[in-house]
Amino acid sequence: MRQVDGKRGILEPSCPLPSTMKPYAAAILLAILPLLSQAAPPPAARQEIAHLIGYLTASGCSFQRNGSWHDAAEAARHLQRKYDYLQKRDLVATGEDFIARAASESSLSGKPYQVRCGGNAPVASAAWLKAELAKYRSARQLR
Repeated sequence: MRQVDGKRGILEPSCPLPSTMKPYAAAILLAILPLLSQAAPPPAARQEIAHLIGYLTASGCSFQRNGSWHDAAEAARHLQRKYDYLQKRDLVATGEDFIARAASESSLSGKPYQVRCGGNAPVASAAWLKAELAKYRSARQLR
């Protein structure tokens, strides 16, 4: 690096890129910037997602995906696998992201997931989990 125009703090590479390479360098930089800016979910989001998965596990409710009903533990394992997949790709940053990308519908068929608790009518899993997320956040604020 060397100073430019004798000004303090303004540096220029001592080996500048040839002008024919600058468009390629710019394209590469633009391609990797989004990857560099993504990060793992913050601790609060990880706690919320863990809570939602645990809430499903403990609920005793049935979970419908792709037309078949599954027990809560099996459904929670399925959502955990989807979350792990999305997390490795930095696609989940909030509890809402988890619900929207992992817990609302089948990635394969696009069919919405349903939750049925006891003798109640099935409800969309997204609404069920969003309601629990709101309760969890409200209780956490009271502490």
